[in-house]
Amino acid sequence: MRYLSIFFFVITAMLTSCSSNTDTAKVEELYKTLKFDNNKIEYMGRIGETDSTSELYWSGSSIKVEFEGTEISATLQDEKGDNYFNIIIDNDSIYTLRLSENKATYQLADNLSEGKHTVQIFKRTEWPKGKTSFYGFTFVNETKVKSIEKKKIAIEFYGNSITSGYAVEDYSGGDSPDSVYTNSYNSYASVTARYFDADYTCISRGGIGVMVSWYPLIMPEMYYRLNPDDADSKWDFTKSNPDIVVINLFQNDSWIVENPDNEQFISRFGKEKPTEKFIEKSYADFVKTIRAKYPNTNIVCMLGNMDITQEGSPWPGYVKEAVASLNDDKVSTVFVPYKNTPGHPKVEEQQIMADSLISYIKKHINN
Repeated sequence: MRYLSIFFFVITAMLTSCSSNTDTAKVEELYKTLKFDNNKIEYMGRIGETDSTSELYWSGSSIKVEFEGTEISATLQDEKGDNYFNIIIDNDSIYTLRLSENKATYQLADNLSEGKHTVQIFKRTEWPKGKTSFYGFTFVNETKVKSIEKKKIAIEFYGNSITSGYAVEDYSGGDSPDSVYTNSYNSYASVTARYFDADYTCISRGGIGVMVSWYPLIMPEMYYRLNPDDADSKWDFTKSNPDIVVINLFQNDSWIVENPDNEQFISRFGKEKPTEKFIEKSYADFVKTIRAKYPNTNIVCMLGNMDITQEGSPWPGYVKEAVASLNDDKVSTVFVPYKNTPGHPKVEEQQIMADSLISYIKKHINN
C-alpha cells in the first residue's frame, strides 16, 4: 500500500497557467465535472448535503463512481486535515490519501486502460477527525459515466473502536491513536458488508458505550445523528431500511463499570456499580430503540473479540438475558471468542470476526 499526501492541481494548475480567457476556455473544454448531487454517484453511509457539497462524517462512508475513461479527479476539502481515505480502483488496487484543509482537486487515477472502471473514496478514520466536503468528480470530456446498480441488501452497524477499525494496522505492539493506523475498510463490519455486496452504514466511535463511555456521550445519545458532532443534526430514518442491523457494544462499559473512580462512572452511576438488571435493561432498551426505527429488520447483537468474551466474562450472559427479555424472534446473538492478544484487533483478528458474522448471516438470515 502506498501513501499519497497532496497529489492534485491537475485541472487547477492547467487553468491558472493559461495566459488568456481563450486558453482557459480551451482547457475547460477538455474536461467535464460530475457534481456531488448527480444521481450516478453512489454514496454509502449517512451523508450530509449542503447547497454545494456532500459531507462525510462517519467511518466507512464512501463515494463511488463507474465510468469509461482513463483518468479521474475529485475536489475535496477536509475540516482539520486529519482524515485518511482509501482510494479503491476497480475494487482492487488501493492507496491511501490524506486530505488538506484547503479545497483542492486530487487526481485519483490516470493512465487507466481503455474500458470500464470504478473508483471509490472510502473514509478510513473516525468522526472526531472532522468532516470532509466533496464537491464532485472531474473527467476528460469524452468520458462516459455509468449508473451504478443499486445494492440488493443493506447492513447497518452500531459499534465502538472495534467496529471503526481503530489501530487495526498498528503492529508495533501498541494501539497508536495516529490516524494512519486506523482503517475502517479492514474492520469486520466493512469486510462483512463487502462479502454480501451490501449497502454499508457504520455508526461507531472508539470508547463509546451503551451505559457509559470514556467521555460524556453514549450511543443512545448519538445513534440518531446525521452529523455526529451536532446533537441537533437528526438522521431521517425513513431514508434507510437495512435488512440487518448489527450492534457490537458493551466493551467499554465492561471496563468502566469496574472503575468507580472514573469520572464518567461517577457522572453516570454515582458511587454504586450498576446491577446486573440495570445492565441488561440498558442493553435491551437500546435494542428497542433500534427496533422502533426498523420494525422488520433482523438485529444481531454481537460481542467480541476483546476480553468481553474471554472465559468467565459475565457480559455475554447479560446480552443473552437482554435479548431474551425482548421476546423478538428477529433479534439474535453472535459471540466471537476472545482473541487473547493485547490491544485492539488487527487485520487478521478482524477477519475472524467477519468470518463468524458472515457464517451466522448465511445460515440464519440470508438463506
